[in-house]
Amino acid sequence: MQYRNGYSALGYGCMRFSRSGGIDMEKTERELLRAYELGVNYYDTAYIYPGSEAALGEILERNRLRDHVQIATKLPQYLIKSPKGIDRYFDEQLKRLRTDHIDNYLMHMLTDLDAWHNLERLGIREWIDAHKKNGSIRRIGFSFHGNTTMFLKILDAYDWDFCQIQYNYMDEVSQAGRAGLEAAQAKGIPVIIMEPLRGGKLVSQLPHKARERIKAFNEPHTAAELALRWLWDQPGVTCVLSGMNSLDMVEENCRIASEAVPGCLSDGERALIASLREDINEKLLIGCTGCGYCMPCPKGVDIPGAFRCYNDMSMESKASGRHEYLQVVSLRKEPVFPSQCVACGRCEQHCPQHLPIIETLKKADRALRPLPYRAASSVARKWLFRKHRGKAPEETA
Repeated sequence: MQYRNGYSALGYGCMRFSRSGGIDMEKTERELLRAYELGVNYYDTAYIYPGSEAALGEILERNRLRDHVQIATKLPQYLIKSPKGIDRYFDEQLKRLRTDHIDNYLMHMLTDLDAWHNLERLGIREWIDAHKKNGSIRRIGFSFHGNTTMFLKILDAYDWDFCQIQYNYMDEVSQAGRAGLEAAQAKGIPVIIMEPLRGGKLVSQLPHKARERIKAFNEPHTAAELALRWLWDQPGVTCVLSGMNSLDMVEENCRIASEAVPGCLSDGERALIASLREDINEKLLIGCTGCGYCMPCPKGVDIPGAFRCYNDMSMESKASGRHEYLQVVSLRKEPVFPSQCVACGRCEQHCPQHLPIIETLKKADRALRPLPYRAASSVARKWLFRKHRGKAPEETA
């Protein structure tokens, strides 16, 4: 494993732990321990990731690893209404993580300067100073979703120890972008990268033409390796987070992280990635990363599920996207269809990508559920759930 500014080049993103009802603790523990054995020292979670902080804290305590790794978690600044709220959330996070200090504490999902100014009015500067002085916080940073101009303003608004941005070869000129990365680098601020594969889309949802390009390339690379090497090629990138949820993924990502250094990309690889970018832009219907910040929908709509299948229709085929939607969305016991949307706007307020969710849901619903598919899913649902009629709720949960 390589290290940059004391951070392992690869960090463990703890938002996508494997689940079966709740978090699959046995599987997650094996994966976290293997990552630690291979040199990963940075573990990123957040207050709003369901069960994540508690799971990470339990695993680190049980294996006596707390003092050997860096924990990163985030203050849900969008929930803070008073100075007491800051303490309440922070104290709860310490209990969940079974620790007396946070190595890397972030203001979660700053999208504009007003959010930081609001925290300032609540005394966040003084709060940070006090907690740094008593050792309960070692480094302070922020995670960002917004445009480059706003990122630069937030970067200059405080003496940050580090920052976290969404960055990948599809977001080079969006979000904080390369300009934001290089501005942080110029200040000597470590930059943590999230969504390096756009929620897996740069692997699992590549267009057919893009996959064929990778196969034909004269050096054997996976789609994930190309995307990760593109990041580690840049000296301003400190640590790249990956939401790893299999041992194979841990092994592969750690191998790549041990080999990729600034300047590692060949001219051929750069040209290949540029072509992949063009292929994806030709096909992508909506730039959803599947992060889930839009959820839960008050009316129960599975927004990420709908958009994933909607993009599948373009990336693969109409039949493929519709079949996937029929299987993974339509046949749930509780309906989660886009047609249930009442345009309340809550999802768009929370979307880090600032996507036109409401309007696109209408398009996705029309595309994914033409009349024959609506009829088929209705018949399938009636058949699938017929045996549960009349049973007690606990029998059908």
